[in-house]
Amino acid sequence: MNNTNKGILLVLLSAAGFGLMPVFASYAYATGLNVPTLLFLRFIIGAIILFGYLSLARKKWVATRKDLALFFLLGGVLYALQAFGYFSAIRYMPVPLVALILYLYPVFVAVISHFVNKEHLSKKVVWAIAVSLLGMALVLGRPGGNVNLTGLLYALGAAVVYSSYIIIGNRVALNAPPLVASSFIVLFASIPFLVSGALTGSLQFHFPAMGWPLVLGVGSLSTALPIFCFLRGMNATGPTRASIVSMLEPVVTIAAAAVLLGQRMSVVQAAGGLLVIGGAALVVLAGGGEHGRNTTESV
Repeated sequence: MNNTNKGILLVLLSAAGFGLMPVFASYAYATGLNVPTLLFLRFIIGAIILFGYLSLARKKWVATRKDLALFFLLGGVLYALQAFGYFSAIRYMPVPLVALILYLYPVFVAVISHFVNKEHLSKKVVWAIAVSLLGMALVLGRPGGNVNLTGLLYALGAAVVYSSYIIIGNRVALNAPPLVASSFIVLFASIPFLVSGALTGSLQFHFPAMGWPLVLGVGSLSTALPIFCFLRGMNATGPTRASIVSMLEPVVTIAAAAVLLGQRMSVVQAAGGLLVIGGAALVVLAGGGEHGRNTTESV
């Protein structure tokens, strides 16, 4: 197996890990965990694993105060908000719908970059955006249908915030290696949930024992491992190809939700889902790869 194929395999493993995360979360909620507790444990476990790997691998790195401030902005503010929106949406809407709404983020990146960074919206990008929006219209169905408005707002908010995370992360040069940056971002993402949980009493660790394997799964298989695999895979395949391959993530989520949660989509919604993913892929291709996941991969 050549280096490129190994990279594709690693990105596929990353997509599978991230794709299973909302399923883990759904089962965790069923055991009594709440959103702040699950997210705090997810990020702190992920950070322990990532920093543990850096220590065992004896990776040399130096993070300046400027780096740490940027990592806190990306992790402690933007990524924490994105994760809160995404995990909250799962409580109100079926997992497949939430996953597809999040995957509007390439569309939001293109639009926000047009207004903020003055990037030109080519005809190809505009058509790709139209395809994604048409697909989302099919996924959500008619107004007043069975889509929960609260869940929809949480999911859309997560997609918009994640787009801002990507734009800022790509716009500001990071001096630290991507894995080091991701380790700090994951660590800092745990802080808002620790602080808010301590102040409000929302952190509850006395949940049933069956919840711990799910928490460990979210922190390891759906956080630390996919981050590591994506970064290693992207180094071998390049960012554009890695971004396209990683779009297997919502497919994994939809399939896992159907098999494990019994949450199935209608034929029309499935067709809409294909349009959403296809449109997002076209945005990435038309933009030359700058709208893919950034090098501080965290979902």
